[in-house]
Amino acid sequence: MKINGISYRSLWRPSDDASSIRIFDQTRFPWAVELLELRDVDGVAEAITSMQVRGAPLIGAVAAYGLVFALQDDASDDALDKAATFLVATRPTAINLRWAIERMVKHLKAVSEAGRVAAGYAEADAICDEDVQVNESIGRHGLELIREIWERKGRQGQVNLLTHCNAGWIATVDWGTALAPIYMAHDEGIPVHVWVDETRPRNQGSLLTAWELGSHGVPHTVIADNAGGHYMQAGHVDMVIVGTDRVTAQGDVANKIGTYLKALAAHDNNVPFWVALPSSTIDWRVRDGVKEIPIEERSPDEVLFMTGLDSQGDASRVRIAPLGSPAANPAFDVTPARLVTGLITERGRCEASEAGLRSLFPDTP
Repeated sequence: MKINGISYRSLWRPSDDASSIRIFDQTRFPWAVELLELRDVDGVAEAITSMQVRGAPLIGAVAAYGLVFALQDDASDDALDKAATFLVATRPTAINLRWAIERMVKHLKAVSEAGRVAAGYAEADAICDEDVQVNESIGRHGLELIREIWERKGRQGQVNLLTHCNAGWIATVDWGTALAPIYMAHDEGIPVHVWVDETRPRNQGSLLTAWELGSHGVPHTVIADNAGGHYMQAGHVDMVIVGTDRVTAQGDVANKIGTYLKALAAHDNNVPFWVALPSSTIDWRVRDGVKEIPIEERSPDEVLFMTGLDSQGDASRVRIAPLGSPAANPAFDVTPARLVTGLITERGRCEASEAGLRSLFPDTP
């Protein structure tokens, strides 16, 4: 994707310093475009924890390099296992992180200690390249749904989509998941319009998704999280499409807090509710999402404070709740499979069920 006409991935190894990686500091978007240089495992862990890097697929890719950084001075099995445990603990809900680390550990333990760093970089590079290909495929399968809506409308008006949080290219290595079909539809000439949930408390919608869509020229409108149901009732939403941080073997979906409420509103108003995901987001070891998926509890300050531009054009942080008032801040919720119209993966679309997932991934143990 592009920023000011220049193509970027969200993660890359610079040609002049291949032992480090570069990412965008996502806590600075949209007010500034700043790069972070990461070259050690502690720096990677801090970037993930602070959400300077976020988005389930991107977190996994960055963590893969973090594991390699940890082996620079000690490539033993003990060091590998210790670094893997350390990195997995940084974000407990997003399964792509664990998937990437487990893939790296399995690959590296089959390599001699002397060759592990070089093999690690090669495998992390492969994870990144595969992510781009997977997300492009997700986009093409989701594009078919948008085309169908456009045809049903007689190619009149526009296709109105609603999304929650940010599942665009900056949440992956490139393309994005839920936003990939939207970009492709727009580039194909289908008139799309996106209702962008602000996604409190971190406002990934109003800050990141709106910035992405605007940079690509996609028409969009930022709305308060609580307005989505109203627009569905009024017939102004043709489809909801979101990403996810973990999908269970039975099709339950863990995503940014507030997704469950959108699914309930969509169900009540007969609006299709689709979830876009790479297969690395499927957790085949978990069946009941509500009971088994750990929900990350983040700092109360994310609820009690907000950051925005002041009248002078400077980014400022202000408190929005009374002094002394506590806050709870679960980062995710779980949408039961019964509320999900279907899943969009790199292998195609399926119903949100074990049978649906197995129909696309029969080769998975």
